[in-house]
Amino acid sequence: MRYHVGLPVDHVDAATEFVGADAIAEMARAAEAAGFTSVYVTEHPFPEDEWLRTGGHHALDPFVALSFAAAATSTLRLLTYLCVLPYRNPFLVAKAAMSLDVLSGGRLTLGVGAGYMEAEFRALGVDFAERNDLLDEGIQAMVRAWTEDGVQMEGRHFHAVGNTMRPRPAQVPHPPIWVGGNSRRALRRAAELADGWLPMPNPRALAERRRSAPLETVDDLRAMAARIREYRATSGREGTFEIVAMPFTWSFARGPGFDVAQFADHVHELEELGVTGIAMGFPAPDRQQFIDAIGAFGDDVISEST
Repeated sequence: MRYHVGLPVDHVDAATEFVGADAIAEMARAAEAAGFTSVYVTEHPFPEDEWLRTGGHHALDPFVALSFAAAATSTLRLLTYLCVLPYRNPFLVAKAAMSLDVLSGGRLTLGVGAGYMEAEFRALGVDFAERNDLLDEGIQAMVRAWTEDGVQMEGRHFHAVGNTMRPRPAQVPHPPIWVGGNSRRALRRAAELADGWLPMPNPRALAERRRSAPLETVDDLRAMAARIREYRATSGREGTFEIVAMPFTWSFARGPGFDVAQFADHVHELEELGVTGIAMGFPAPDRQQFIDAIGAFGDDVISEST
């Protein structure tokens, strides 16, 4: 099993602890030393105040933040979890992603999603109703930009008449693309257009707000994973496919009641469903406690699973 850890760069009120260049570098090096496969960050370029008041959070630009993690490490992978692709022209996202992949020596995994915050779409001048269509065409546009010369493609809001992007990504043919989301359309998108799936933990009480299917039990995940397998079989997709999920029994920090054996049993249960990676969060009041927590997790869990 591979483990991925979120960098707490959403804590903008504790900038000196979590958001500065030195902080990102130190946390990334600690994650690499602990045995995590990758670090990840999310994206919210211009969130609505009401959402922030009711539990939302800020975020750094994912490509900029991950570039600082890349510069401080040598093997640690870099995951956008998630980049809301419809917020931008797909060729601009392709350029940013390619640049990070090249400069990191081929360590980017591009997690993308449709997004669900209508107010943020309005602020960015993007039609919320188009988000799913924009994501589908955006994935295809990025892949073509990374792998073809003289791209000719007509999109909803772009027209490539014979355009070429250089350099090519370091990873061949391109960085892995993982799709987030729980809806049937998201599952089909992951199966048919991507290399992996990032299920979104989603309590039933928040399903309408997040505009995605609820996912709060192992049985929910089992049903969605089975549907992805069906979609992949129907479309003839073969080869490696990643599923990176958050655990249901212990989603966040390693607390006093953490049972290593119980957690290992749960991970085994997820493996049987086809899960290949576990995404972890470690809330902590300061950087040192975050580093200590991921180091302890590396000693107790990661080192025992390799």
